[in-house]
Amino acid sequence: MNPKIIFLHGNGGEGMGKYFWPYAGRELRKTGLTVVAKNFPDAELARQSVWLPFLKNECGADEHSILIGHSSGAIAAMRFAEKNKVLGTVLIGAYYTDTGDERERLSGYFDAPWDWPAIRGNQQWIIQFASVDDPFFPVEEPRLVARELGTEYHEYTDRGHFFAPEFPELIEEVRKKIAGV
Repeated sequence: MNPKIIFLHGNGGEGMGKYFWPYAGRELRKTGLTVVAKNFPDAELARQSVWLPFLKNECGADEHSILIGHSSGAIAAMRFAEKNKVLGTVLIGAYYTDTGDERERLSGYFDAPWDWPAIRGNQQWIIQFASVDDPFFPVEEPRLVARELGTEYHEYTDRGHFFAPEFPELIEEVRKKIAGV
């Protein structure tokens, strides 16, 4: 069975039409993969209580899914994997605290401690992309996520919060994982 790719955009109402999402969808579909690229409800806050059920019930996330999450979408992917099996995840611009931001605090993702062993144990692999110059989260945040989860960690110095329209490294890394399945 071919894995299904599910995209999880970030909060703030960005949706699937911005940043690298259109490019990633086109490139991954070229390989014959099913790509689910839905705009999540409650996009301004990206509340856990809304997003995790949507991910399961509307996007069909299951043990054959690869979750590709950006920013708060990466946080949702990690929280989903705490209690659900997935094939793997790609975390882009991930963090683990609300960093004092009110919107992040209201999302509900940071109300409970992280169960790092469960997140790691419920999937075969985790790829992570971070950048030293991310304007929203200090690089120590994704570095801790990488240590706790044992991710395949890719750190850049010049990608900010990964808002560029293309992201070839993402496609390359996912293709490598798909080839190994």
